Amino acid sequence: MGATLSNSTRKFLLFMSLLLVVLGNTAGPLLMRFYYVKGGNRKWFITWLQTGGWPIMLIPLLISYFQRRKTDPHAKLYHIQYPTIISAAVIGTAFGAINFLYSIAAQRLPVSTSTLILASNLIFTAFSAYVLVKQKFTPYLVNAIVLLTAGSAALAMHASSERPQGESKKSYAMGFAMMFIATALMGFLFPSLELVYKKTKLALTFNLVMEIQVVITFSATAFATIGMIINNDFKVISREAGQFVLGETKYYVVIVSLAIIFQFYSLGAFGLIFCASALVNGIVTAVLLPITEVLAVIFFHDKFTSEKGMSLALCLWGFASHLYGEYRASKKQNQIIMQESAKNTPTVELQP
Repeated sequence: MGATLSNSTRKFLLFMSLLLVVLGNTAGPLLMRFYYVKGGNRKWFITWLQTGGWPIMLIPLLISYFQRRKTDPHAKLYHIQYPTIISAAVIGTAFGAINFLYSIAAQRLPVSTSTLILASNLIFTAFSAYVLVKQKFTPYLVNAIVLLTAGSAALAMHASSERPQGESKKSYAMGFAMMFIATALMGFLFPSLELVYKKTKLALTFNLVMEIQVVITFSATAFATIGMIINNDFKVISREAGQFVLGETKYYVVIVSLAIIFQFYSLGAFGLIFCASALVNGIVTAVLLPITEVLAVIFFHDKFTSEKGMSLALCLWGFASHLYGEYRASKKQNQIIMQESAKNTPTVELQP
């Protein structure tokens, strides 16, 4: 797949990436909270699961390699260069640290509260995208950011009453702080990845993007593996499975599902950054937050307050504003292309 994707291919990849982000952003937090509620307690293990499914990405890369070998016996197994590997490894290590902070917070906070804090990610992402990759802000984009931020802030109106029963104020405050720090760092991480895409000296093919993602998720998993070894998590997984409320079999179903879902999310998020931008990924994440709130009401019986309804409406309005802005920009670009094409088309004069 070349650096310049056809319009239809880019739209297909964008759509698939969007689906994966929707799945990961909604099912991931709920399933993680479910793990903790039903007796799970290994934070480093949960950190590991968030990127431990990285070998899944080797499958399409190997298929692509063997296809290239049919036409070129000397085709390279990989194309990523060492400077990009180093950058991706640094980002991956930071990703692992962020996942650990998120794992701590998910244990101590209800889904609705963690969702509220995650909403601030859009602000950090917008600022980082402006500084690192010179993201241009249209009136529609600014309007979307304001509405999505307002929708997220609406959730804050009931956050103080959502401390889980039996959770101390100190533990709750620690979870709140960990989630906020993780969110701020994540807002910087994705624009940094977009910067790596822009700075690579090779043609940015989808294969190369996948290779970068493999390095990032492998590095994050290695970081979590070290934590698991230090914390002796590998020795107690079987014991925790036996003590799981729903039984040992369902314990392993939950953790395997977590690994797959979070890997889907990573693949979708990196795909959105490749096909669109880090800011678009942040906007999609913000839109999904109130939807996660609704799912938390359904599965964990959280209260659906008027503030949550207001948040859902504002977030959907903000997303609609962004989509309309993209539609206007695409329409304007098509008009420019048609005008340029008309100018370059030679005219044929008919002889009398």
